[in-house]
Amino acid sequence: MIWIILGVVALFGVSLLFYMYKQAMQENIIEQTLAFPDFPQSFGKIRIFFISDIHKRKISAEFINKINNIDLVIIGGDLTEKKVPLSQVSENIEQLKELGIVFFVWGNNDYEVDYHELDSLLLQQGVKILDNTSYLFESELGDRLELVGVDDLVHERDDLATALEETESDSFKILVSHEPEIVEKFADGENISLVLSGHTHGGQIRIFGFGPHEKGRLTQLPHTTQLISNGFGTSLVPLRLGAPPETHILTVTTRAEA
Repeated sequence: MIWIILGVVALFGVSLLFYMYKQAMQENIIEQTLAFPDFPQSFGKIRIFFISDIHKRKISAEFINKINNIDLVIIGGDLTEKKVPLSQVSENIEQLKELGIVFFVWGNNDYEVDYHELDSLLLQQGVKILDNTSYLFESELGDRLELVGVDDLVHERDDLATALEETESDSFKILVSHEPEIVEKFADGENISLVLSGHTHGGQIRIFGFGPHEKGRLTQLPHTTQLISNGFGTSLVPLRLGAPPETHILTVTTRAEA
């Protein structure tokens, strides 16, 4: 009898691991429209593809072919990690470049590799690195949209003040930070409308709904709107449970005030 019980337990364990692996390999795309009263009408709308925490995963051409009409591609950190070949990172970037201009912020795991080599690769590929810097877009009518990025908080390389230093006070600002905790460093007057983050993996493995971090979510905070993504890849083990991988298509547009 004991062998039957052990066999059932073993079968359940193997089945669960297989399910967790299959969940970790999903290629989910979450589409959302985010409307802001202060978004410049002259831009109409912008469509952003946001992907964070790629880690060891490969981005397939089939996945990229599911996505269209993208204006900006934003990599929210942890593009890679130790033992990932630089050639694989390059191939992933090539796939993302098919969608549009690519921006990148550093994550904690990106510093596990030779970051000088990674930096050089990104520059060769034409990726815009937002390391405590900003990038300005200006419409024909003179309205401004600025993409702001901070370096990794875990290694204390972030400098929000420097990132905002040359931004315009009246621009619509989107901040990208690998770690969501950047919002805790906000003071008054940043005027950041949207924050994009990853890092937490949504807890990655959640038992009965509980995990080390909250699931990814879109949250309206008193001073900004924040998207925290579950991310695309995994950390330590290629398994997920209750926190499926996700990428995001965000349509940012204007909303008339009531």
